[in-house]
Amino acid sequence: MISPCDCLSGACDIDDDIADPVLESKAAPSRETRGYVETVETCGAVDGPGLRYVVFTRGCPLRCQYCHNPETQGRPKGDLMSAGEVLDDLARYRAFLRNGGITISGGEPLLQPNFVHAVFQGAREAGIHTALDTSGFLGAKASDELLDLTDLVLLDIKSGIPWTYRKVTGVQLSPTLDFARRLDARGNRMWIRFVLVPGLTDGESNIRRVANFVAELDCVDRVEILPFHKMGETKYSRARIPYLLGDTPEPSPDDIRHARELFAAEGVTTA
Repeated sequence: MISPCDCLSGACDIDDDIADPVLESKAAPSRETRGYVETVETCGAVDGPGLRYVVFTRGCPLRCQYCHNPETQGRPKGDLMSAGEVLDDLARYRAFLRNGGITISGGEPLLQPNFVHAVFQGAREAGIHTALDTSGFLGAKASDELLDLTDLVLLDIKSGIPWTYRKVTGVQLSPTLDFARRLDARGNRMWIRFVLVPGLTDGESNIRRVANFVAELDCVDRVEILPFHKMGETKYSRARIPYLLGDTPEPSPDDIRHARELFAAEGVTTA
């Protein structure tokens, strides 16, 4: 059984696990490059602009308390798809994605950067908009070549206070902030996402820290405050993972309004 607290002692450091030939492959990204895929959503409406073909990858080093896909946590395993298989399926829906594109989400897609690179390379050649949905914790694994193929990064900044971030996710905040600064310096466009969880991430100082950091970035096109929900709660019992937020209420309209006001006080407009 995986405990959310395991990461606090370094147990989620996937690089320390047994080597996986798929993840460790040094071959150049191509249509034959394979990745661990959980599911594919062909008409996603919340993972980037327009309608999206969304690939949810398996594997994640974070243990977010509010994660609604706990089955993707840890080292990736299960079904493999080649980039070519993804691209061939994507082509079937291209007519519906005229104002949208493809988003690779997770889990944490940057656990499989070669796979993301290969898919985005094919999508870019086909003239399809690409978006990467990531926590940024593994941003150092994203090469400049991969980021050159990425039209938009959906970056989750889950808290602004390092201690709170570690409590929420089990890992350090600094890699995500470093990745955001790198994207900004490169000119990569970003949407920033922040999940509002009563009693966990809704502290004024925590929200202000996120807002203050975002205000320093030049390449942010959108900031979203996402209200906490419990839609993934039943998955925890099936995965034999303790669900720590069973008694946590969803944020009220007033809670969301107050969070927006805190962002606005730092000069950041939220969607």
